[in-house]
Amino acid sequence: MPQTEHILLESDDEREVPELGTARKVHGRLWSGSRLRRRVLELDIIDYYYLSVRTRRRSAVLAYVLDLRYIDPAIRQSRHVAWRWLSITLALAALTVACVWQVGSLAPWWQHHALTVCASLVGLTVCVGLVCLYRTTETLSLYSAHGRARLLEFTSGLGTLRASRPFTRKLAAHLRAALAARRSSKAQHLRDEMREHFRLKAAGVLSNEEYQQSKVRILAEHGRA
Repeated sequence: MPQTEHILLESDDEREVPELGTARKVHGRLWSGSRLRRRVLELDIIDYYYLSVRTRRRSAVLAYVLDLRYIDPAIRQSRHVAWRWLSITLALAALTVACVWQVGSLAPWWQHHALTVCASLVGLTVCVGLVCLYRTTETLSLYSAHGRARLLEFTSGLGTLRASRPFTRKLAAHLRAALAARRSSKAQHLRDEMREHFRLKAAGVLSNEEYQQSKVRILAEHGRA
């Protein structure tokens, strides 16, 4: 192990991260799930400075605890709109309206062969619209402060961010409190953040590649500090 990394990983005051299910106090809770996507997210703010995470995607389950002192206070929230599918849906809807109007002007309209075409267009428009809704997603993400490693990412359908708004406001308040509780020395904080990344790699949250990339960033910050 390089000497600089060894210096950062050694500790004179290691903070104990609470184990899952052993929290003394729960300050906020969020449950979000999608049966269609087979994804579940459970978040608990525990013991002031920690975030308990349980995620399930299909059959894969991952559970871990994040120390909010080493999280970027900016909670990333984004929305991806399936513009191509939306354009196709609108075009089909316009075509369906035109077909219905044309058939409605014929007499007797219920016996006209174009009625079958209109019904097919209606069904196709509904199907494409559902695909558009499925492909339009919202994502909630958390990154580490200096390592910029992605520690949490949950993607689900429309309404996810709105439903999680009360929880994210509370989480933002705890992130601000955790920011104030960081080490007074930046060099000491970076050493602690390096150790936190190492713990998360051992827990399976970060891949070896993600850990190496975050380590390089933290060591660069340590050199400037």
